[in-house]
Amino acid sequence: MSVAAEKGAAVKLEALTFSYPGGTSMRFNLSVAPSEIVALMGPSGSGKSTLLNLVAGFEQPDSGRLLIGGEDVTHRPPFERPVSMVFQENNLFGHLTVEQNVGLGRSPSLRLSDDDRAAIGEALTRTGLGGKEKRLPQALSGGERQRVALARVLVRRRPVLLLDEPFASLGPALRDEMLELVAELHRDQVMTVLMATHDPHDAERLSETIVFVENGVIAGTGATADFLSGKGPAAFARYLGGRRRVR
Repeated sequence: MSVAAEKGAAVKLEALTFSYPGGTSMRFNLSVAPSEIVALMGPSGSGKSTLLNLVAGFEQPDSGRLLIGGEDVTHRPPFERPVSMVFQENNLFGHLTVEQNVGLGRSPSLRLSDDDRAAIGEALTRTGLGGKEKRLPQALSGGERQRVALARVLVRRRPVLLLDEPFASLGPALRDEMLELVAELHRDQVMTVLMATHDPHDAERLSETIVFVENGVIAGTGATADFLSGKGPAAFARYLGGRRRVR
């Protein structure tokens, strides 16, 4: 991997187009600076998850280019991209222990060196999972499962982190804990973070910039504070409705 994990990588979508069969055509132009935290907000079905999947390589564009750290990765498979992704459903394997699920971030075959095991142990401690190494995912709470997914991010040490509404099903207190954990990961590894969310609190807590996605295009980009105080596009204000920041 040519992009150092300790430094976030710039992410650039250049006229990246995609369409589902019989669905809306999408076209994305977006530049994210190294180590920036961006909140992707917009109505359901607007294209937020699709944008993340294009960056991760889970979807292939019809045209355009995707650059990460200045390198064209448009046609690279997901495992060759300097990207980690955390999903709403945390993407854990039910038959593997906590330790093994995290270990997949180091080796898909789980052939782990002593250094790998040390890194896994440190990541589990950092995410509050010490002592739960041998548990299966079904024995964990929702918040603990998301901690496993974040521990896997820690051991992967990729410069770009994608978050697809990973905390949507969590209660307010637990959600705040997870947001703080992501903030800590960002401080430690200085990753570039793209986070899809419907919750303005998530954006206010983590992001410097909001990217408003509507009808398959980037409909607006600006400072989080401006967007959440009513200075963003009128369409964004309509999307937020009564959820605008009140303090």
